[in-house]
Amino acid sequence: MVADSSFDIVSKVDRQEVDNALNQAGKEVAQRYDFKNVGASIAWSGEKIVMAANSAERVLAILDVFETKLIKRGISLKSLEVGDREPKPSGKEYRLESTIKEGLAGDAAKKITKIIRDEGPKGVKTQITGDEVRVTSKSRDALQDVITLLKGADLDFALQFVNYR
Repeated sequence: MVADSSFDIVSKVDRQEVDNALNQAGKEVAQRYDFKNVGASIAWSGEKIVMAANSAERVLAILDVFETKLIKRGISLKSLEVGDREPKPSGKEYRLESTIKEGLAGDAAKKITKIIRDEGPKGVKTQITGDEVRVTSKSRDALQDVITLLKGADLDFALQFVNYR
């Protein structure tokens, strides 16, 4: 009797790596000559990341530095939710807030299962459990095809494939 093979699709971010990227970006902002004397900063504020400077262009430059550090640490930019990318004036400075997206919300999980059902190989079953999607099949090749399909799909969130059995 052949046992079914499976894997889980999750959307998780290593918070320690995000924190390291944030600290590196903060150090670079503190040391770069174009950020001197402009009140430039980047820091955690609860669950949000707040970037501030005296002009909108400088805030966007801080965001660029932070995104570069995230990429170097292997974190997908799809995990970073910035909003409309337009710094808001706050007193004498401009601020931009961003958050780190984690977990597959109901809509995202349904979108993944619809892609697998519509475009994936036959005989592949999906099951949504909490903030992850389990994909099962008798054929490991079919599971590999599903992974390839999802990696090529245009999704607005980062995916990891774990618990491959």
